Formats: sequence, C-alpha cells, structure tokens
Amino acid sequence: MKLSNQIKPISYLKAHAADIVRNLSAQDAPLVITQNGEAKVVLQNIESYEQTQETMALLKILALGTHQIEEGKIQTAGDVIQRLRDRNKHR
Repeated sequence: MKLSNQIKPISYLKAHAADIVRNLSAQDAPLVITQNGEAKVVLQNIESYEQTQETMALLKILALGTHQIEEGKIQTAGDVIQRLRDRNKHR
C-alpha cells in the first residue's frame, strides 16, 4: 500500500465526501486528511476499522499475558486441570 497516494487536504474531503465514502468502502487503504499541511485524521472503511480493533484487542491480551508471566502469575496446565476436576467432583 502506497500511503502517499492516499493523502488529501481537507478541502478535497469537503468537495468529494460522497466519492470518498464510496471509494473507501471498496478498498482497504486508509485516507489521510491534512489541514494546513499537517496530517490530522485518518479515514478507513468499517471492515478495516473492525480488523484494527480486533488486532488491538489481541495485542492487549498478549501484553497482559506477558506481564503476568513476568510477575510469576502462572500455573501449570496440570494444576489448572486438576483444580477443574476437583471443582466438578464437588458439584
């Protein structure tokens, strides 16, 4: 994906909003909108947005797991299985 082709000024967004929405719906590349020559916002289609959110959630889970491992908050699979079996016996 060549991002340089996907950078437009805010005036372009104002003049071509319907076309931009139509084009973004059909492509995965985001559109960067600039204001006074600075990148200000990124527009992307909903599927790409949802995929980004899912990826971020998975990365947060991985980071949490890594942090718990570093803190020593781990249990062996055998211990967990045994605890679950013991819990089921008492029901």
